[in-house]
Amino acid sequence: MFPSLPHCGQRCAPPATATALPALRRRTVNKLVHPDDLKAGDVIGFSGNSWISGLINVGTYGLPWWGISHVGIMGHAADGRLLLFESTTLENMPCEIAGQCFDGTQAHVLDKMLPAYDGKVWHYPLYRPLYESEDKRLTAFLMATIHTPYDEMGAFRSAGVGLSLIESCFREQDLHMIFCSEWVAAGLSNIGVFNTSDAARWNPNHLCRTLRRRELVFKPRRMR
Repeated sequence: MFPSLPHCGQRCAPPATATALPALRRRTVNKLVHPDDLKAGDVIGFSGNSWISGLINVGTYGLPWWGISHVGIMGHAADGRLLLFESTTLENMPCEIAGQCFDGTQAHVLDKMLPAYDGKVWHYPLYRPLYESEDKRLTAFLMATIHTPYDEMGAFRSAGVGLSLIESCFREQDLHMIFCSEWVAAGLSNIGVFNTSDAARWNPNHLCRTLRRRELVFKPRRMR
């Protein structure tokens, strides 16, 4: 009438409807990042060895020559190439799109930049690949704002986290001039991945910490 119970020490057979789950294998992450791991929407952080980078870190609550003093974002250009989009005044390589050196928003081949950069480079992988529509919107935004002058005053204002937060409540977002972390924050906000009312309030260290805290990017991996 009732099913017989197993004797002590005898194993119970799994139910017939149960299916064995495959063993989960933890992905091994090396210090060096293979280019295939890069994708649109990923954030690239830079820790320069110059005194300017050190001052930026001091002003943005980071460790000099170790914290993030500059950021860029990976995105597809109009021709489909995956490039690093950044806003800077310190790059002496011509922009891949404009074809000339420029103080402001520009794009470069990451593999060409890495050997020439004096400092550490970190890869913050976005937590998921972008959908095709998001990828296209990111490309459209980056191409529409390429060759925009660098915003030195905006970069200075973003250093004070409390001040930039208060100021963002009274000032509308303005992309007529753009600094590095402003462009990254605006790009991610434009595709709906990162929620912010004013991209200009984010300095490199604050942006990377917040992206990590919100679990929008994985733990950074050192590229150089």
